[in-house]
Amino acid sequence: MNFSEVFKQSNQLCKVSPDGKYLATCVQYRLVVRDVNTLQILQLYTCLDQVAHMEWSSDSLFILCAMYKRGLVQVWSLEQPEWHCKIDEGSIGLLSSRWSPDGRHILNTTEFHLRITVWSLCNKSVSYIKYPKACQKGLDFSADGRYMALAERRDCKDYISIFVCDDWHLLRHFETETQDLAGVEWSPNGCVLAVWDSCLEYKMLLYSLDGRLLSTYSAYEWSLGIKSVAWSPSSQFLAIGSYDEKVRILNHITWKKLIEFEHPATITSSKAVVFKEVEKRHVVGTENVSIHQITLGSSLFNTQSKYEIASLPVQVTVVKPDLDRANPKIGISAVAFSVDNRYLATKNDNMPQSLWVWDMQRLGLQAVLEQTAPVRCFAWDPRKPRLALCTGNAKIYLWSLAGCVSVKVPAEGNFQVQSLFWHGNGDSLVLLGKDQICLCYMATDEEK
Repeated sequence: MNFSEVFKQSNQLCKVSPDGKYLATCVQYRLVVRDVNTLQILQLYTCLDQVAHMEWSSDSLFILCAMYKRGLVQVWSLEQPEWHCKIDEGSIGLLSSRWSPDGRHILNTTEFHLRITVWSLCNKSVSYIKYPKACQKGLDFSADGRYMALAERRDCKDYISIFVCDDWHLLRHFETETQDLAGVEWSPNGCVLAVWDSCLEYKMLLYSLDGRLLSTYSAYEWSLGIKSVAWSPSSQFLAIGSYDEKVRILNHITWKKLIEFEHPATITSSKAVVFKEVEKRHVVGTENVSIHQITLGSSLFNTQSKYEIASLPVQVTVVKPDLDRANPKIGISAVAFSVDNRYLATKNDNMPQSLWVWDMQRLGLQAVLEQTAPVRCFAWDPRKPRLALCTGNAKIYLWSLAGCVSVKVPAEGNFQVQSLFWHGNGDSLVLLGKDQICLCYMATDEEK
């Protein structure tokens, strides 16, 4: 495993191009494009203000930079650096901006969700979509890029509109059986649209492309409901994480519950392996430490850690949430399937230092990673069942069926990994600190 030098970034804005060749980062008002292999700067663009959002087009030819405070979007071309485009939403303001799947249209959501403006880069035409709903995930494109599902709110009722992305004509428009729709998400095969209600009511609705209600699922009533949702890559399973600290798996044939995964405070399952992170601190006499070393945040004070397999039963660290406050830190906030559909990773907010891995073949607990600090971010390798996570310190952690490993990031200064994501080929990880990035290169099978 090798690491690159550290580079600057702002607002965690760092994206690898869809073709995997380029790495784009924003530093204040500058957009820097590097070759992902050599990290040489290929292009440098100057925006009109500090960038709040940055996104590659699907063909890796254009980059969108949004400046929400000024209601501006700038688009830059990689092939023709002198070409550029500026979209000004004016006094109506700008809340979010994103590419359409064809990489030639930009969808801008205005302040107060008054409308979505569709700007064409090909013929400079402008289209408007009214009544978009302000919710957690109100817009989603199908994986093949053909359809867009949009949540709408009109006359105090929730609706879904399905648009064809080629020419933005309306394919279907139907009312949903929700009190306060919170999100929509297409299955990876594009056949089913999952629609869920706000956390005040546990309700999952499954619609076909033509707007037929295929199934409704509700696990319980009169308590906080759905918190996270994830489809398996094969579209066979739908995982629903909720505030009752459980994950329920629906199957794609009957849309009934297949299994329920609980997150107990005491782990007793003999088939699960509990990996416990153990820290080892260097003991250094104070007379050997100079003021210069202290101010540098020297590696003398960086702890090393390793994993030990804990003997059962194991007590998981539980944090008691404040239930009187809004959005209490309780329940399953993150669920994600491995690329081969074999494993499911979950995070329970009132057990912040634990990451749970479930085996979808035998429908049971596979492993629990008990960290010394709360898990900030985790991500599956896009090519094989390997999981990377970080906890806001100078280390990254990897889990696979072979075991667990803790790796210190040998970056200069006080680089602490706040979040991470994989390169599309699974050969490298992009590590994001507060205002820096670092690349971690995995050893490939040939190198081994």
